[in-house]
Amino acid sequence: MAPQNSNLARELALLLALATLWGSSYTFIKIGVETISPVTLIAIRTLIAGGILVAVLRYRKVRLPRDRETWRRFFLQACLNSVIPFTLIAWAEQSVDAGLAVILNSATPIFTFLLTVLITRHEQVTLRKLFGVLAGLAGICLVIGVEAFGGLGESLMAQLAIIAATICYAGAAIFGKNFRGLDPAVPAAGSLISGAVILLPASLVVDRPWELTPSAASILALLALSAFSTALAFAIYFRLVQTLGSVGTTSQAYLRVPIGVAIGIVFLGERLSSTAWIGLACVIAGVAAMTMPGKGEYRAAQSAGSR
Repeated sequence: MAPQNSNLARELALLLALATLWGSSYTFIKIGVETISPVTLIAIRTLIAGGILVAVLRYRKVRLPRDRETWRRFFLQACLNSVIPFTLIAWAEQSVDAGLAVILNSATPIFTFLLTVLITRHEQVTLRKLFGVLAGLAGICLVIGVEAFGGLGESLMAQLAIIAATICYAGAAIFGKNFRGLDPAVPAAGSLISGAVILLPASLVVDRPWELTPSAASILALLALSAFSTALAFAIYFRLVQTLGSVGTTSQAYLRVPIGVAIGIVFLGERLSSTAWIGLACVIAGVAAMTMPGKGEYRAAQSAGSR
């Protein structure tokens, strides 16, 4: 296999891993918020995940930056990629099914695409990427089932909160490119630590966590959410932002839909629609169109990465 094809295959495998880690997070959150308040759940999530990544960095003898400007960017990234969206989704899943949360949150590539076109213009917008957006949306509708949208009138505020979280993720994907050149685990650890610094005081004031009586299932879900769907996922995420770009990275949301729904079927008893297989084909086509660079794009990325 040619080197560039091998590199692309590796990045796409990481994209699938990221989709799986984040696809499972909706079920973990749904189980977690049954007995743990949302702000406390997310505060502990960021604290544990950040601690894991700091330990990994120390083991690898990689130091976190000490300059004020970098940490200012870490705090901003934390707001966009964890503090606001994590908390909004956890709050929303108290009244919204995990499957509906998946479909609403999967619109991240759409907002990233629109922000890229209208504001930053830092990535080339092509017909192929536009096709990826449309194919992915069609696949999402088929996988989840059009009937799922029938619930959009219920718990409206919770669903709008998930949409707001989706827009935050889109902004985070674009802003994350400011950390190019850093070890991928560094901005992941820095932003999670920053998120914990923001959320822990809020948890003490809002939730009075010492009064909570979490179940064993919620605690296990929180630990899995922190270690796998956050610490490991963030390290992969920041790497992919640098290699596939912001739009390409957020296209894992299309893969996240069938994965998230499948996990919901097993653990939450949700039912997959009869059009799922057709939808999966559309989802895969959308991901391929969004993430596979043309020859010119790949050479440009390789040239930039070698500087």
